[in-house]
Amino acid sequence: MTLTWAEFRKERRRSRQAWALLAAAALAVVAGLGWFFTAGQFAAVGPPADGPSEAPVLAPGWMEAVTSVRQVPSGSAAALLDTLPVKGRASRDNYDRSAFGQAWLDVDRNGCDTRNDILRRDLADATFTAGSRCLVAAGSFREPYTGHEATFRRGAESSAAVQIDHVVALGDAWQKGAQQLTPAQREHLANDPLNLIAVDGSANQDKSASDAATWLPPNKNFRCHYVARQISVKAAYRLWVTPAEKDAMKRILGSCPGQQAVVAAAR
Repeated sequence: MTLTWAEFRKERRRSRQAWALLAAAALAVVAGLGWFFTAGQFAAVGPPADGPSEAPVLAPGWMEAVTSVRQVPSGSAAALLDTLPVKGRASRDNYDRSAFGQAWLDVDRNGCDTRNDILRRDLADATFTAGSRCLVAAGSFREPYTGHEATFRRGAESSAAVQIDHVVALGDAWQKGAQQLTPAQREHLANDPLNLIAVDGSANQDKSASDAATWLPPNKNFRCHYVARQISVKAAYRLWVTPAEKDAMKRILGSCPGQQAVVAAAR
């Protein structure tokens, strides 16, 4: 079969276009694989878009508010942030968890320790161990830090999957004013339901003693409440913020100007 020069040029153009399309498809596949093995695989298991936007403070009828250093005023979280002192961190060399008293005391004197109070408050359909009205055995909930469904099962191998987080970490509090509190006030800070939330164990470990400048919950829906709660705890116990921490808090609250301070009901 003999091709004319015009037909030959036409076929060559078609061939080049085909190769160009194949090359573009190959680049798209490579780019897609690159995205998946860097950010994509994490986005695929990231927090749901409808994760929780807040967490409870008190459960009426069986929990009592803990006496803090000062009562948190109602109103804008951003306005309350502006009342907090701004300073650098104090030394953490002398920090010891025992400065905040024995872990999980019954500060509100309802007959149950704080850890089980928070589990009972935060878990849906909480059940108790046989013969106890305090010791939570199991329950499930929409976990606020990640936004995923989580299940608590009491046991040596399973309890750590759900942990109780100090919203303002005790190590952070120690560097920002808690050294000046009395031992009793520090005990209250460590056991105040305002400062405690049941969360995913891995997320709690990731947070460690970070403040808002260095760690925020992966569930973006929860960040406004989380920051407002930190501000409220710091106001309640006369703690300060660092300049970087205040800037981070202001950025978060800028997306929710109506966010209110988190206030526990008085006794």
